[in-house]
Amino acid sequence: MAEAILKRIASGDREAVASCLDQYGGLVWSIARKMLRNTDDAEDAVQEIFIDIWKNAGRFDETLSSETTFVAMIARRRIFDRIRRLNRRVSADSLEDVVAEPQSRDDRKLQLSVEAEQAAAAMRSLKPEQQRVLQLSIVQGLSHQEIADITGMPLGTVKTHARRGIIQAREMLGLSEKEKEVSA
Repeated sequence: MAEAILKRIASGDREAVASCLDQYGGLVWSIARKMLRNTDDAEDAVQEIFIDIWKNAGRFDETLSSETTFVAMIARRRIFDRIRRLNRRVSADSLEDVVAEPQSRDDRKLQLSVEAEQAAAAMRSLKPEQQRVLQLSIVQGLSHQEIADITGMPLGTVKTHARRGIIQAREMLGLSEKEKEVSA
């Protein structure tokens, strides 16, 4: 039985890269075309997917899945990431702009403004790293991986800052255990 293409790529075999394109190019292209709206996005996605496949070739374990399944899984994940990026409207607003007091003074809007200011105060009390991670996550809608890429922090550190920051903000706001479960 021939060695898996991904194992050959992981070991540095340059010919395996061409074999990978030949073997899985059609599969990756068809997944990209089905999931993305236009050809340009699909072409860009295919390039990103193959780069990701080659970077992760060493993670392929034939005892867990077939090579085709591994390639398709990476393709779908990268396309979902791309769709999220394309659909996300990155806001240049700061946290303070988002929670600014409304011009109208009716009770509901005023209550929301007060609650938002309390949340902003809780955020300002956090460590700078936690503030940055939560700002990027909550206001700009970035994923943990995107935050790690932007800040240069390890992914686990980003997740830790996000979790601890949220826990500390909840404690400062005096949320009860039941409210914590509902908002989680």
